[in-house]
Amino acid sequence: MTQLTQFILSILPFASAGYIPDKSCKAFPGTPNWPSKHVWDGLNRSLGGRLLHPDPPAAACHSDWPEYNTSTCSKIKADWSVYEYHCDNPISVMWDQYTNDTCLPDGNFPCSSKGYPAYVVNATTSEHVKLGVDFARKHNIRLVVKNTGHDYIGRSIAPGSLSIWTHHLNSIAYHEGSFKLHGCNTVIQGNAITAGAGSQMYDLYSFTDKFNETIVGGGGKSVGLGGYITGGGHSILAPRYGLAADQVLQMELVTPGGDILTVNEKQHSDLFWAMRGGGGSTFGVLTSITLKTHPTPKILDSAWIIVTTPDFPHLYDVIAYTLSTFPSLGDAGFSGYSLITSRFPNPIPSPGAPKEIAGILGDFIIQDKADVEYLESHVAPINQTIQERWPGAVQFYAKTSSYSSFLKWFDDHYDQGTAGNSTYLISRLLDKSTLEDNEAALSNAVKSALRISNGMTAFLVSGKGVHDAKPPGGGDSVNPGWRKSYVHSIAGHGFLPFNDTSKKEAMESLVKNFEPFSELARDTGAYINEAYPFEQDFQHTFWGDNYPRLLSIKRKVDPNDVFWCTPCVGNERWKQRRDGQLCRV
Repeated sequence: MTQLTQFILSILPFASAGYIPDKSCKAFPGTPNWPSKHVWDGLNRSLGGRLLHPDPPAAACHSDWPEYNTSTCSKIKADWSVYEYHCDNPISVMWDQYTNDTCLPDGNFPCSSKGYPAYVVNATTSEHVKLGVDFARKHNIRLVVKNTGHDYIGRSIAPGSLSIWTHHLNSIAYHEGSFKLHGCNTVIQGNAITAGAGSQMYDLYSFTDKFNETIVGGGGKSVGLGGYITGGGHSILAPRYGLAADQVLQMELVTPGGDILTVNEKQHSDLFWAMRGGGGSTFGVLTSITLKTHPTPKILDSAWIIVTTPDFPHLYDVIAYTLSTFPSLGDAGFSGYSLITSRFPNPIPSPGAPKEIAGILGDFIIQDKADVEYLESHVAPINQTIQERWPGAVQFYAKTSSYSSFLKWFDDHYDQGTAGNSTYLISRLLDKSTLEDNEAALSNAVKSALRISNGMTAFLVSGKGVHDAKPPGGGDSVNPGWRKSYVHSIAGHGFLPFNDTSKKEAMESLVKNFEPFSELARDTGAYINEAYPFEQDFQHTFWGDNYPRLLSIKRKVDPNDVFWCTPCVGNERWKQRRDGQLCRV
């Protein structure tokens, strides 16, 4: 949904480290152990010409590049804020600072290729992926994996690396009635699909809709399946069916050792567990996923706002009370997205009305319940309590719409946010106790968080389906905090390119002002795919008690750290230098 997600972006600035001898570093362009052009040409031949050596995406905007072209630059500038532009480019990512701003579509800034991968494997088969992994392991080259670049914490890009581009691993097949696991006689009843890891949400929704089915998927059209699933995958359908990772029946991946494996609950079960929530770019390259589908639900949608004036003295109490109703709404079958704001242009301007409002506005759905009275019976008491506690000071508006399928609802409510800017993100999962037991503490946390950028979100994307999920194999590695949380809360702070002061202020504001929420969520942590990249205790924050087992699996399958990213499982043995080279601690 547009208003609720436009500001939810994040970045991962380049870490720095002191001098470390080259012998303890990954091979890097310009160093003696970097492969020669002849060696790279050999890889290209083995790939059938699918090795790319791309120029920076915005090179056409810079007069010192041969690609300089004012007409092309104008189109790049127009497309820079569009998700799909970055998806379709082999090295571009959604948010500028992941490339260290090395080539923005602005001729006033410098442009170089230093923030981007040196080469890209344009993979269309698992064999292509294997060749890339084997080459990186043999030559000790940093390896990254990019699908769409829709990565909020920057794992899909690294300077001087070899990138595996999975974007064109996008085939989709439907399995009607049942699915037989590879390597055994186990048959899972129910409909399913097998999709390439590069498949994008809208393609998946459109494909399954042909069979009157849908999947538990993300809110953006261009979100890629692989990274979404490996992080856990929240969804507006999750409170009914569980997280996306809970739907997975089987996966194919290329391991750090170059093996092409099919993993499920019966074979390679440790990897199967780790790949469902343990994070991407860590245990291998995901090439395909088989996951359950569900009958497409009929949707009853309620777009609502609960607002007052920005100077209303009980503003944060109103918001805290509204949030306190989310667990009961979730238990009643509601799910959705909401934006919390301390200052926002009035979306319903009228004579005498304030130009700005403050409060909470959102879009909630219920599935397969056509009775509007059911919806109103749960929403009306909220407004009644608000009017009793703050008579005449708070306005409540709601509009109800019906949709015959999930795809039809999604066509009106997909994320229409923008890319091409610099923002950090911070988040926490909020459980029933946090939301219901202490409104004063919750009010204080909201007030503090809104100092960051006058806005934050509260996504009601967990509930009974997530809490009671029974993933294949008896479990998966998603943050255990999901199993008791209801709300995924997020705040973001933008900053200017080439401005260290602005960047530092953004970081300090996020940590300081979101701390009350962090205190409330000590036992639940945060969602790895939409998070602050510099969490001090990221191991516990993102994976809780699952981290020791995840680390053990990482050390077993990738003892030499062919895959490394941050903040990722097992990354403690390396640091990225200011120039981008990866070196041992």
